[in-house]
Amino acid sequence: MSTDGQPHILAIGGGSFLSDGRYGLSPSPLLRYALDLTGQDRPRVCFLATALGDGAEYIARGYAALSGLDAEVSHLALFPMPNVPDPRAHLLAQDLVYVFGGSVANLLALWRLHSLDEILRDAWLQGVVLTGQSAGALCWHVGGNTDSFGPELRPLTDGLGLLPYSCGVHYDSEPTRRPLLQRLIGEGTLPGGYAADEGVGLHYVGTEFVQAVSYRRESGATGGAYRVEPDGTGHAKETPIEPRLLTLP
Repeated sequence: MSTDGQPHILAIGGGSFLSDGRYGLSPSPLLRYALDLTGQDRPRVCFLATALGDGAEYIARGYAALSGLDAEVSHLALFPMPNVPDPRAHLLAQDLVYVFGGSVANLLALWRLHSLDEILRDAWLQGVVLTGQSAGALCWHVGGNTDSFGPELRPLTDGLGLLPYSCGVHYDSEPTRRPLLQRLIGEGTLPGGYAADEGVGLHYVGTEFVQAVSYRRESGATGGAYRVEPDGTGHAKETPIEPRLLTLP
């Protein structure tokens, strides 16, 4: 749990891991930033691959990727049944919970069936740092847009709502994400919120957005973050947020 006792969420637009060539994936500075939020020397980290159907390949890749952290790593799976005797006790004993991307619609349905929505809220309020990318970022918010239902993006309006905002992910890498999020916010289907490019994380303390962080350095520029709000005319206005640049390992 975070040593400052505050509820922290780091919602990552994309880029939790870096490719290290033949050896697979390694944690990006965004994950190391989330780890630092715990304040622990060797934090307990649990990852969830529910959005990927808890596939054995993905769980193995999760352990391999997270092995680059100085942490005690575990996972919580729901297929074919929970892999730990008491999911609530397991999650509340963690310092950080990481949620992989995939189908956010399926993730939310399974979490609610197993009461993980309530458990994760309690964990967050008790200081367990919550993080994840794509579906693992959207889920903490009121909603956003998703390809969970097919290749054409559709609105998602039933997120966990720990954060009372909409969320945009993959904002600069998938061209239909931005205009759809703006339309949904402008027409009132979603509340105003925040969006993140690839390689950018949105850091909240409690329900307050405190800063964006990024490790991108293409052409000397970081990836972007944005505040997206209704403008009162049925459209949305977008305000850029300059992320704080993190140090590459």
